[in-house]
Formats: sequence, structure tokens, C-alpha cells
Amino acid sequence: MADEGLRHRITELVDEEHRLERAHVGTPLSDEEKARLDQINVDLDRCWDLLRQRDARRAAGQDPDEAQTRDASVVENYRQ
Repeated sequence: MADEGLRHRITELVDEEHRLERAHVGTPLSDEEKARLDQINVDLDRCWDLLRQRDARRAAGQDPDEAQTRDASVVENYRQ
């Protein structure tokens, strides 16, 4: 996915995240909504990771299109 597409997808995910959060101010999310919010966060991490890979490849004079989406288990463990 090209940078523009990644940024668009990130915006969509953030908008959905905010809609979920705003819809439940003062009330708990359902189990389904909690699961969706968790999935949104994973998808956001994967998109940001891919965008950073593309930027790094470009800065190193490499083809950004060779960057690959990493598995969620890899991306989610960066924080630890």
C-alpha cells in the first residue's frame, strides 16, 4: 500500500476509534465493541509500522514498495 493509502486507512481507523469512544462516554463498551477497539488498535499499529518502514527504506535509498506488513504479534511486541 502506498503512503497516501496508508494515511487514509489510519485516518479511517482513528475516526472509528473516536466514534466508539464518544458513543460511550460515561457508559461501558459492550464486549463486541471492546474487541473492535482492540482490533482497531492493532490495525493502527500495523499501519504505522508499515508507514515507518516505507519512510526508513526511502531514507536509505531503498524501494519503499518492498516494505511489508508485519504480523500483529511482531508489531504488538515492540512496546515491551
